[in-house]
Amino acid sequence: MPRLFIAVWPTEEAVEELAMLPRKDQRGVRFVPPENWHITLRFLGEANPDVVIAAVDDVVLPSATVQLGPGVDVLSDRALVVPAHGLDHLADAVRDATANIGQPARRRFVGHVTLARLKPNADMPRALGAFVQAEFDVHEIALVQSRLEAEGARYSTIHTWPVG
Repeated sequence: MPRLFIAVWPTEEAVEELAMLPRKDQRGVRFVPPENWHITLRFLGEANPDVVIAAVDDVVLPSATVQLGPGVDVLSDRALVVPAHGLDHLADAVRDATANIGQPARRRFVGHVTLARLKPNADMPRALGAFVQAEFDVHEIALVQSRLEAEGARYSTIHTWPVG
């Protein structure tokens, strides 16, 4: 079964804002390519896409506006992230619709865009603490398949649902 998650893809304008952050290569830090930037609403793990699509198809997904920032932060000491606010109700609707599918949902939604992953004892990238401010309306959410490959994850959208 494929490895799946439900996510919000940022707008081109938001990606452009994030792309202005410092991204200098350094030992122990793997930057996420901009085409992979997303906000995960629910990680499902291995699951049947048809079951997920059927579960979410009849759900009324509340409108949402994402506010990114105000600064680059660290999550769990291993991920350089930009906080994403404004998605709690949408994440709740997705979690409730998919409660019995895939891995158990996290108890608390923490919206963020991952910019880089850090190995233990890696120096923090210069982007830590950098000011970021972007806002966008969410028009759809996506069911995404993740394929783990040697050069990193490859994501492909399987299905989308309108929001609002």
